[in-house]
Amino acid sequence: MVEHRMIDVNGVRLHIAEHGEGPLVVLLHGFPESWHSWHHQFGPLADAGFRVVAPDQRGYGRSDRPDDVNAYTILHLVGDVVALIHALGEEKAYVVGHDWGAPVAWHTALLRPDVVLGVAGLSVPPPFRGTQLPLAAMDERFDGRFYWNYFNRPGVADAEFGKETRTTLRKFFYALSGDAPGAGEGYQPLVDPEQGWLAGMPDPEVLPEWLTENDLDVLTESFSQGFTGALNWYRNIDRNWELTAPWHGAVVTPPALYIYGDRDAVPAFPGTPELIERLPDIMPNLLRKPLELTGCGHWTQQERPAEVNTALIEFLRACSSSTQAT
Repeated sequence: MVEHRMIDVNGVRLHIAEHGEGPLVVLLHGFPESWHSWHHQFGPLADAGFRVVAPDQRGYGRSDRPDDVNAYTILHLVGDVVALIHALGEEKAYVVGHDWGAPVAWHTALLRPDVVLGVAGLSVPPPFRGTQLPLAAMDERFDGRFYWNYFNRPGVADAEFGKETRTTLRKFFYALSGDAPGAGEGYQPLVDPEQGWLAGMPDPEVLPEWLTENDLDVLTESFSQGFTGALNWYRNIDRNWELTAPWHGAVVTPPALYIYGDRDAVPAFPGTPELIERLPDIMPNLLRKPLELTGCGHWTQQERPAEVNTALIEFLRACSSSTQAT
């Protein structure tokens, strides 16, 4: 049974869900999600002999949501993960992330390889720092309509998404899934600043099989205090670029796994398909070629739980065998 509790780490209080015994696996959700994003993974990973912990990351769910926008940099988020591992009584852990949780996982492995036994990212590939501020680059490429730029307008997306929270989440999860019309056909998440993002998103009459009304209940409750804490992650994108300057050109060295869907918009971002092609050459410890899931959209571990669980368990066991061998 999954158990829940609060734990103090890195100056904030995080809500965590945990299940199982064995080597620690930390699962990091993305936007707009919560610990519940991993509900298909708890049982299989625990049955495979691992201790599974999924936090609501800072700004989400029942966890603290600092008022200061500057409290959501990648260094704060990595600090939360490292402190969580140690607060759980471990020196090292496996770290797995999806969507925004993937950059946190990748950067935890990049900045603190001494605490990461292995790292897996879903949807978002490993970070390779560009040569210019990200928001300016996207503003120039998409004339200010890229969703990162929209999210950086103070209070705007917060108000749009918070007006009807359940509808917002239903639209997000359907529109970015592999079930949505046109998914995987070169879609870029562009927003009309005057109309907002939701206006252009389809609202399904019937939910996909992988998304239930109970899932929406849990998600809606997790955003009962609004979206500002979650959106503050995006409001640090440029600051993250500045803060990570010392790691420019560095690569993730712990054993790694990357999984993505062929109908996910994120792997189609400018420059990302080329990066994915090069990963086996530039990632020294990528344990297998990137795993592409046919017909899968953005919500990787929810749309394709069986395939993701199989890949994760194989990866974790391979890492464990390698660790024991050394």
